Amino acid sequence: MIDNFENEFFGIGIQNGKTPENLGVLWRSAQNLGASFIFTIGNRYAKQACDTHNAVKSMPYFHYDNFEEFYKHLPKGARIVGVELTDEAENLETFHHPRRCVYLLGAEDHGLTDKATAKSHFLVKFKSELSLNVSVAGSIVMYDRGISKPRQ
Repeated sequence: MIDNFENEFFGIGIQNGKTPENLGVLWRSAQNLGASFIFTIGNRYAKQACDTHNAVKSMPYFHYDNFEEFYKHLPKGARIVGVELTDEAENLETFHHPRRCVYLLGAEDHGLTDKATAKSHFLVKFKSELSLNVSVAGSIVMYDRGISKPRQ
């Protein structure tokens, strides 16, 4: 992964993404909302059918076979922000986004793995009665970053 950034950056990706449509929509949002790179972990995905802006060809895209490979290639100084609906997660509404981070989302049907949750530097959630579509959840997090409080 990229490891020489002078200022702030963020990447966003999905662990074990469920559908190509969700990936494509997330990539399009990432391109529109200022992500530096996008990624997938695991082999549960296919061609990103809804990536109408071709974000995969417009910004760095990385694929990792498993979480260990992803973690080993984490950019220097980056913090993992896991997006997970758990009691331990901090509310997005009061969260101060790190200057350099990677937002990690899980598939709607399984969420993040236990290992990914344990290795995340931060866990965030937002007000929602039920889990949301992964591309919607990722878009909300990136939008909040763009309008948010000063970075840590």
